[in-house]
Amino acid sequence: MIVFATSDKGGTGRSVTSSNILFRTALQGVDVCYVDFDFGSPTSGAIFGVDMIRSGTTTERGVHSYLQGKVTDPEFYDLWTASDRQSMRARPPGAGRMVLLPGDAGGGEFPITPPMLEQCRKLFLRLEEEFEVSFVDLSAGRSYATQMALAVTGGPDPVAKLSRWLVFHRWTHQHVVAAGALVYGERGILDTGVKLGHDREDLLDRLRFVRTATIDPNAPDLAGLRPAQLAWLRERHQELLTLAREQRVGRGMLLGSVPLDPVFQWHEQILTNSDLYAKGVANPATIEALEELARNVRDVSAWERL
Repeated sequence: MIVFATSDKGGTGRSVTSSNILFRTALQGVDVCYVDFDFGSPTSGAIFGVDMIRSGTTTERGVHSYLQGKVTDPEFYDLWTASDRQSMRARPPGAGRMVLLPGDAGGGEFPITPPMLEQCRKLFLRLEEEFEVSFVDLSAGRSYATQMALAVTGGPDPVAKLSRWLVFHRWTHQHVVAAGALVYGERGILDTGVKLGHDREDLLDRLRFVRTATIDPNAPDLAGLRPAQLAWLRERHQELLTLAREQRVGRGMLLGSVPLDPVFQWHEQILTNSDLYAKGVANPATIEALEELARNVRDVSAWERL
């Protein structure tokens, strides 16, 4: 399975959330791979704690160099051994493989050519052979990366036997509207996908939204707020629920939500069990949400539209 992670805007938590979903999937015993297709900002190395590729690889053997035909094989990093974070260095018993394909440092968006599509096709075929789940982190918005992904997974001979799309957005008015526009709007994912050989309804069936930085206005840890503040939060939450339904990003299209977490706000990283139990900096609710998303990505029933 190949899972494409996208968002209309930067700052949605797309990369850090999808990285953590991948990590939780590996802990569930699944062989996984993370591919950095964020051409303009390849920062997956920083999230996984691989310091030498914090802003992409400098060896000119990253994903972008591979797509441009500069190398025959991109770099692969075994994250259980490559991460500089001690809590990620030991592969837990029963955990699956966890591999990273970094982007190139100093890269940027570039127009797509037929040879690039062929390179992309070869890469996705390899991912399907070697891993049970591969996350492809795309550049935000209507990008060349998204167009490339749609091109090689559409038509009569799609490269992936099973591909799914996750659209990440923060739980704010602006982000809800932007997420809906990215999928349903002019030159959005559905319009572009149809032009590249996808069936519109089939593509929609393989697409779900993920809300990030959500706040439950009824959560016990908000009890310290003044009554007027709590009332205001509840009003805004109800407004967002209505807006999400109107923009077609509501409950029937939702795969899961991740709560607002201080760690993610101040430091984009993988939340390990050490962060939860030994250091006490991770919130249990965040870990539970990530574990549920990791299960839902592979659960057929979770992809049935309500």
